[in-house]
Amino acid sequence: MTIENGQMAPLFSLVSDEGAEVNLAELKGKYVVLYFYPKDDTPGCTIEAQDFSKKTAEFEKLDCVILGVSRDNVVSHCKFIEKYKLSISLLADETGEVCKSYDVIQEKSMFGKKYFGIDRSTFLIDKMGRVIDSWSSVKVKGHVEEVLKNLEKHIKSA
Repeated sequence: MTIENGQMAPLFSLVSDEGAEVNLAELKGKYVVLYFYPKDDTPGCTIEAQDFSKKTAEFEKLDCVILGVSRDNVVSHCKFIEKYKLSISLLADETGEVCKSYDVIQEKSMFGKKYFGIDRSTFLIDKMGRVIDSWSSVKVKGHVEEVLKNLEKHIKSA
């Protein structure tokens, strides 16, 4: 099931790198950037996490929280954050249930081998919990700036 702009974002509760439970319903009243990425400490995922980290203050000024989600565990997330001094929260979806609810598990191919993995995707969620923008098969270069620009545009038109 593809998530359409305007529909309510699927609710979830996942453990963050800090060991705390992050519940989407409790973030009502804030904007949320929810981005899904394949794996901690891989080239594209590292650049994306660093890019979001560099812009954290700008998102926070707009009352927006950035949450990264992968199927890695909390220990992996902690190592990833420590290694690159990231300033965003990473959530562990080890079962893949949240990934499935956001329809980001896709068939992929590497060296002729087919497998299922996370399609790099981002969802921009408004203060009421609705998806106001989404991106799939994200190309990392320039993505964070585009998300920030779309959030600013949404706030101005709201």
